[in-house]
Amino acid sequence: MRTQRRHLKNLAAEAEQFRRRAALGFLLVLLALGGLALWYFKLQVVDHEKYATQSEANRIKPRPIVPGRGLIFDRKGRILADNVPAYRLDVVPDQAGDPRQLIAKLGSIIALSPEEIARFEDERRASRGFRAITLKLKVDDDEAARFAVDRWRYPGVELVPYLSRVYPHGALLAHVIGYVGRIDKKDLEKSGIENSPFSHTGKTGLERYYESSLRGEIGYERIETNVNGRALRTLGTDPATPGTDLRLSIDLDLQQAMVDAFGQFEGAAVALDPRSGEILAMVSLPSYDANLFVNGISHADYQALNTNPSRPQFNRLVLGGVAPGSTLKPLLALAGLDSGTRRPEDKTLSTGMFRLPGQRGRGWGDSHAHGHGWTDARKSIADSVNTYYYRLTQDMGVAMFDAYMTKYGFGAPTGIDLVGEIDGILPSPQSKLRLTNERWYPGDLVNASIGQGSWKVTPLQLARGTAALADHGWLRRPHLVAQKRNGFDATWELLPQPQPIAITSNPANLLVVQEGMQMTVHGPGGTARAIGVGAPYRMGGKTGTAQVVNRRGDSRTDPRSLPMHQRHRALFIGYAPAENPTIAVAVMVEGGGFGSSTAAPIARKVFDAWLLGTLPETQPDPDAIEVAPLTRRTPTPPRFDNVVSVTPAHAMPLVAAQ
Repeated sequence: MRTQRRHLKNLAAEAEQFRRRAALGFLLVLLALGGLALWYFKLQVVDHEKYATQSEANRIKPRPIVPGRGLIFDRKGRILADNVPAYRLDVVPDQAGDPRQLIAKLGSIIALSPEEIARFEDERRASRGFRAITLKLKVDDDEAARFAVDRWRYPGVELVPYLSRVYPHGALLAHVIGYVGRIDKKDLEKSGIENSPFSHTGKTGLERYYESSLRGEIGYERIETNVNGRALRTLGTDPATPGTDLRLSIDLDLQQAMVDAFGQFEGAAVALDPRSGEILAMVSLPSYDANLFVNGISHADYQALNTNPSRPQFNRLVLGGVAPGSTLKPLLALAGLDSGTRRPEDKTLSTGMFRLPGQRGRGWGDSHAHGHGWTDARKSIADSVNTYYYRLTQDMGVAMFDAYMTKYGFGAPTGIDLVGEIDGILPSPQSKLRLTNERWYPGDLVNASIGQGSWKVTPLQLARGTAALADHGWLRRPHLVAQKRNGFDATWELLPQPQPIAITSNPANLLVVQEGMQMTVHGPGGTARAIGVGAPYRMGGKTGTAQVVNRRGDSRTDPRSLPMHQRHRALFIGYAPAENPTIAVAVMVEGGGFGSSTAAPIARKVFDAWLLGTLPETQPDPDAIEVAPLTRRTPTPPRFDNVVSVTPAHAMPLVAAQ
């Protein structure tokens, strides 16, 4: 029988093995505790600031404070662009749930138009879900109250107070002030900001030109929230900086008088102070109500504007160009005198028809079939004698003609503080080649000499040139904003203006032109003598007619017998009082026919309104501010010894602003 060998335990070895394992385990525990301690040290000490900041950010939310947009006033302190309190409905898509159900539920307590819903859907698809999107602007008080009762049912939806822009005078200044509209994707791309706290931005007019000043600087308030993101209290505020207030040189009453003077006619007009370049009034007709665009124009209203053949939104003041017609003649006469091509006493024989040397075919006629006889510079302006200018420009040549017209500001923007001003077109071989790819012919200069052909000038360019003739030959930059202030209690500050440019160095030559313009209104053969009848002051002016379409046959066809769209544009430039002008105007009437019968009477009404105190009666504006009178930008010593001071009946004294 096999016997089993009995193994005895080695207790000492087992004890040693246990001690080694226990020591190793204890060491591992120590290492783990040490690592944990180091990790805690890193969290609590090394990374304390980082995690404290994150924790604070989870608890405290910055809420942007949108500043009040700067106000816009006229020269007498009456508000032209104001802010009124309103509410808007903002939605954070990630927090609000299914957008279709949300809109259906909200629609039962707040009226939502199809345009608002469509705009919200477009913005929701184009932006990130955690960013607030405005669903409705200008929520009325009843809707706001109904939403407040059921606020808890709509997570991610907030009723946000804001200031809405309003234009108290609607269409009267739409082309001057412009309007603000909701910020869209294009605005954000243009500004380089992915998500702006501003809901509106300037779209046109002064609102757009001075956007960076008018909108102000964003402020922030620090809001403590709970775990659900609900606001508990405000911990601190960095106040917003309100936008800059602007004071225009525009006179609201004169603006209305200018609109009234047009009656049913369409067109544009500018009135400015020739001593400073300040715009006193400027209209583009027809106009539109700028308030329609502030919170999103309806599809029906937008279609009505776009389908209107008169194009109410088209700003004829800075975008519309017409041939200047005979309104060019005073400046061209000055160019002939200053260049030495003509002397004041030089005369040209007008027989009724002009032909280029060596040509027997085509001829260019005068306004009188049998001509005007011997004509000097003064008579050429007063009686609008074409032949004088046909021959003058042939003697000057196109290079000299182009140089002087450029000097007078044509072919370039005036620099007015509005966006989008066009250059216009100054006829020249280079411009013709660029526009039509055709060469220049001698007959092109004949057409250009009486403001026809490829000319294109804006009413602003005409008004600026007229003001230079009125103010001793100083060509100034026309401007709308005269003063600004940063804060309601701040002092109004004058905006600096560039130095004027002298267009002539010969006062005697300029006086010849001024006398010719006065003869236009007060002379026996003047083309605008009808508006001088009964006037208690003297005026200088020039009528003009710009051909719209070429017509075969008799060029003297009465425009009033034609359809409106084929009638000529009627023009007039002028200034008053002639001895010491305080106002210069340029008037362009679409389909007006003759400048003498349509445009000139409009200018006379504007002169009367400004000089005789016949401005429309207006109710006192309760929001008007006390302002100091405007002042001239650049004092100009008179160049003539026989200047007589004439002050308009209602004009404010020109003293330093306070």
